[in-house]
Amino acid sequence: MTITPPALSVFEALESEVRSYCRSWPAVFDRAQGSRMYDEDGHTYLDFFAGAGALNYGHNNPVLKRALLDYIERDGVTHGLDMGTTAKRAFLEAFQDVVLRPRDLPYKVMFPGPTGTNAVEAALKLARKVKGREAIVSFTNAFHGMSLGSLAVTGNAFKRAGAGIPLVHGTPMPFDHYLDDTVPDFLWFERLLADQGSGLNTPAAVIVETVQGEGGINVARPEWLRGLAALCERHDMLLIVDDIQMGCGRTGSFFSFEEAGITPDIVTLSKSIGGYGMPMSLTLFRPELDVWEPGEHNGTFRGNNPSFVTAAAALDAYWTDGQMEKQTLARGEQAEEALRAICAEHPGLGARYQGRGLVWGLEFADKARASAISRRAFELGLLVETSGPEGEVVKLLPALTISPEELDEGLRILARAVRETA
Repeated sequence: MTITPPALSVFEALESEVRSYCRSWPAVFDRAQGSRMYDEDGHTYLDFFAGAGALNYGHNNPVLKRALLDYIERDGVTHGLDMGTTAKRAFLEAFQDVVLRPRDLPYKVMFPGPTGTNAVEAALKLARKVKGREAIVSFTNAFHGMSLGSLAVTGNAFKRAGAGIPLVHGTPMPFDHYLDDTVPDFLWFERLLADQGSGLNTPAAVIVETVQGEGGINVARPEWLRGLAALCERHDMLLIVDDIQMGCGRTGSFFSFEEAGITPDIVTLSKSIGGYGMPMSLTLFRPELDVWEPGEHNGTFRGNNPSFVTAAAALDAYWTDGQMEKQTLARGEQAEEALRAICAEHPGLGARYQGRGLVWGLEFADKARASAISRRAFELGLLVETSGPEGEVVKLLPALTISPEELDEGLRILARAVRETA
């Protein structure tokens, strides 16, 4: 497929230089359905990006679209702040019945604002309020959002530099495997907590991703997560799991921490919780942590009722019978097999793969190669982004609803892109 980059004059003339994805994929997209996007020139692309994880159920999912159209056509409430609405009630009931009760999770639900970083900011603010301490521990290569509080617990130097002010009250610790397993888990963390001369103020909380998506698809072992949960309990620190990209089934189970058998004190959700790609986020926490005063944390767009409608429809359609988890794990095995074959075909590239469920990364010793592969994949009709601190990882994030045939097609395009840039 030959793609002629379009004349992006209006984008270049009016839109800020901060735009990024459009530079990697120089097309003007017009419509999308399922796992495919179409540009205005008629080219078709398989989507292994899925709105950075906001489209777990694919583009314009027909079940969710029908629920949304019915709601709009009957003049259902669109904007409701935190007022009670029938759409919010239906979502809360579905979330309780389909997600929380079957997993014996006692969480209260907070709607902090429309985006993932809103959920993280609320989680950090609540942890500090509950514990009366400022310090938060995060991990190397973490990503938690682009607002100031979230950036303070994010590892990426480029993103942190954009803050323009000192980012304080956050302390990084080594993520699982960061020290190549040469040091026992949490040795440094435990030493700092125990040593009165370490300079580490007692943290209010620890925030962690079970799989670091933006950081390079770094997968934490279940035993490492269990060790972290036990450490937090011993030292009176709250455990926050950021499940914004890895939740809603991305790793198989609805929450990514279920495999480890832990129950975090606070959980953040966004991206695919709304089902249809519309803004929505949640901050979940144990009932005893619900110390907010009315209105102490709020936001104009925390009551996105159309997202409540599609979120409830997604839970009903995909999470009542256990099939989505089984399907995701099966698709994950299919992706892993293909990545194993790519690495075996090119032993000289120093490539390695890792992931869980339907999030996978292909990392290269030559850090520039991932970007070259992403560009060639685009030319061949596949959308894949890169991740990692130096963009050294090709990141695969297809919709959970992708068919085996579509997944195989995309993986074959990826293999060709690797071959043609080797």
